[in-house]
Amino acid sequence: MIHTLRVATYNIHKGFSAFTRHMAVHELRDKLRGLSSDLVFLQEVHGNQDRHAARYADWPSAPQYEFLADSVWKDFAYGQNAVYDAGHHGNAILSRYPIVRWDNEDVSSNRFEQRGLLHCELAIPGWPQTLHCVCVHLALTARGRGIQFQKIRQRIERWVPHDAPLIIAGDFNDWHWRHKATHELAHPLNMHEAFEFLHGAPARSFPAAMPVLRLDRIYVRGFRVSHAHVHHGRVWSRISDHAALTTTLVRL
Repeated sequence: MIHTLRVATYNIHKGFSAFTRHMAVHELRDKLRGLSSDLVFLQEVHGNQDRHAARYADWPSAPQYEFLADSVWKDFAYGQNAVYDAGHHGNAILSRYPIVRWDNEDVSSNRFEQRGLLHCELAIPGWPQTLHCVCVHLALTARGRGIQFQKIRQRIERWVPHDAPLIIAGDFNDWHWRHKATHELAHPLNMHEAFEFLHGAPARSFPAAMPVLRLDRIYVRGFRVSHAHVHHGRVWSRISDHAALTTTLVRL
């Protein structure tokens, strides 16, 4: 039976460096492999982008989530959120374990920001229940995030058994010092944030070169957090404007 999971969350900025200075999707794939994670929650993932494919000779022919998963993560799911003339992008989950069911729910709070929650159920060998994973990228406004906290909470209460293991991770855009996602979303669901549990506060994850804002989170239920780390600095800032977060979870 598997007792430990290594989990990562990363806003990949559509495969470009901070300020979109250069295309970095190949470096990104190498860095993701180096994290040795069992589950990877990704935001701002291109499913298709014809303009970039025409501009960059080495732009991957496969969708970004397939290119990044490659042979390392055998299963993956993609939730298309924002659609435009040249293509679309959204959230993705890459997994070493089978994804037995998934759904993408529109949680947009206004017509300018297309947001969704990607909800996957994973079959972990030896576990009596499926693991529920939700990948999110929330609104830029406090009002919008408040609406989305409610929608996510309602979905979990409706579809996830109260004793089932659960991970909600992604870019919460929750820059407020009171960490409203923790109080309005996590605590009502009996969840805790991995970094906050070990270090007293969520990780500083933006901007990647020298993080100040605590935007990215990994909320868990049914696990003990044994390790949590934020990957930032000059090397990481070359491949996204956000820092990557990783945690090691032990099943209770």
